[in-house]
Amino acid sequence: MRKAVLGGVLAVCAAQIAGAATKVAVDEANQRVEVTMDGKPFTSYVWPSTLKKPVLFPLIAADGVTVTRGYPLAPRETERVDHPHHAGLWFNYGNANGFDFWNNSDAIKPEDRHKMGTIHHEKIVSSKSGAKGELVVDSVWETGEGKKIFNQRTKYVFWQKGDARTIDMTVTLTALDKVVFHDDKEGVLGIRVAHFLESPTEKGGTFADASGRPTKVEGNTAGATGVYRTSEGVEGDAAWATRGKWCELTGHTTDGHTETIAIFDHTGNPGYPTYWHARGYGLFAANPLGRKIFDAKQPQFDYTVEKGASATFKYRVTISSHAVTPEEMNKQAGAFEAEVK
Repeated sequence: MRKAVLGGVLAVCAAQIAGAATKVAVDEANQRVEVTMDGKPFTSYVWPSTLKKPVLFPLIAADGVTVTRGYPLAPRETERVDHPHHAGLWFNYGNANGFDFWNNSDAIKPEDRHKMGTIHHEKIVSSKSGAKGELVVDSVWETGEGKKIFNQRTKYVFWQKGDARTIDMTVTLTALDKVVFHDDKEGVLGIRVAHFLESPTEKGGTFADASGRPTKVEGNTAGATGVYRTSEGVEGDAAWATRGKWCELTGHTTDGHTETIAIFDHTGNPGYPTYWHARGYGLFAANPLGRKIFDAKQPQFDYTVEKGASATFKYRVTISSHAVTPEEMNKQAGAFEAEVK
């Protein structure tokens, strides 16, 4: 009897160490790639015609809790319905050669669409299932004037260990013309989180983008429990416009689940360490290309990629079904640097 119990315990421990089996299933007919862990949903890479860039949507923790907002792709009651360009997890920027790739959506007035940019999914390059799942995709950045300025190749690596699910994301942008990322707050890796991860102190307000377009955010703090913490020890709403090598956001659901989303910057990224464009209303973003916009004492940072040259950005995103300590975060940051060169 004892041997049977011990064998069962060892089997469970071995499974946790080995991690979940990750399946990456391409469904081009429905413009999506499904990612599952041991048969349970994790996320999907999708490129619907209703969005102006491909995204990962939704993001689901190991315990089944969805940590991203549903709107605009799958609205849920009680959620905020502002910023229709905030969907799942995405990568883009608010001012590349004067074109806004961040704020673009069907909500943009026809007379303003020439100022916007769109990232078009082009093809699935490769996919692989296993202990770690991999997906490589190509896309292209096109301005509102119809000019293509970047080819983008993105490699996603997905895996789970214990109750932590991880996405490693490597984005390589190859310039088809000289491209200047003008200093702007709207960028680059963004996640729009579920309501329970919003800040309980966020009262709403009107937020303007770089072109002065206002977006009203209604106050809605009931059930909001999210708290940011950065590698520099900055907590809560004060994390916005500060820099750090990582930032985590922790909150709990009404039925007792605790979830932590963390974003890790990489020392090889342009603008390291990143600024955190982390808003209490649910936008959690790492922006290494804004500087003066976040700190008036800093010089203007206009990051330039010459024609034919490339720029690469590497991020790790983890979703853990527990509160993650700063010590754990620092350990994970070290592992990210060691594992992703």
